[in-house]
This record gives sequence, structure tokens and C-alpha cells, in this order.
Amino acid sequence: MCLLAVTACSHHTQPLPAGEQADHIVILKSQHQMVLMTQGKLLRTYRVALGRASGNKERRGDHKTPLGHYVIDQKNAQSRFHLALHVSYPNAADQQHAREAGVDPGDAILIHGVRKQFAWLGSLQHDIDWTDGCIAVTNDEMDEVWKLVPTGTPVDIEP
Repeated sequence: MCLLAVTACSHHTQPLPAGEQADHIVILKSQHQMVLMTQGKLLRTYRVALGRASGNKERRGDHKTPLGHYVIDQKNAQSRFHLALHVSYPNAADQQHAREAGVDPGDAILIHGVRKQFAWLGSLQHDIDWTDGCIAVTNDEMDEVWKLVPTGTPVDIEP
């Protein structure tokens, strides 16, 4: 578990050097923040909306954002949520937990923007948790995240 403490959400205070990319994503559910890191240094932070139910994801349809260690395994430029990065949920531990509980763990956990018709909400979109378990940022922020995060980037989702 990463013991990263982020106190300010200042993701747009400085321009990034050309070609800069994240090599690690940390999502801090209790702080509603997504942190992009590069070589152990803070690259950007974003305020996020999460799943509309609290707690750790246990099964398909529970509307919870999972906790654990994952990776960005796909990018979807045609997502209905502007752009989307697919998180590799469920991992082996999630699958084992679901098997033991006799439930379907679900899938399709994404980091994404908002649907085009709601883009006007801008930063208001993260004032309430509204997703089915995904991590949502504004469309402008998602444009930046899309450029900064390559496929294969590790993702830690923490309480």
C-alpha cells in the first residue's frame, strides 16, 4: 500500500515538459483524488467522482469502486464517457474473493470522462459519487490523462 498523502489539488499549476508520462496512478478513495506519478514524483492530481456506493467492490452491479493493485490494460477512444482507460479489475484476489462468495466479480472498471451531454457540468461532476464503480474526471482532465497515461501503467486504488 502506498502511503501517499496529497494535501492540495494543484494539477494545472505548472505546464508539463513535452513527452512527460505517468508511470504510476494512485487513487485515494477517501480523498476523492487520483494522483499521477512519474519516477516517484507527483506529476498531477485530479479530484474524482467514484462509485455511488461506498466500500470495496465485491460483485457485479454493487456500484462500488474496487480496492487493490491493477494496471491500465486498454484505452478506449470511442467510450460513451468521452475517453476511457480500462483498469484490470478483477485481479486474482478479486476473482478468488468472488468465487468464495459465489458471485460474479464484475468488470469494466474505467477511468473516464463524462458523457457528452453532461460535459457542461465541468468540475461539478465530482461533487457527488455517481459512477457504477469507475473513476471519473472532467472531459478536459481526461484529455490530459489520456496523453499522460500509457497502457501498462500500474494503478493502486486505496481506501
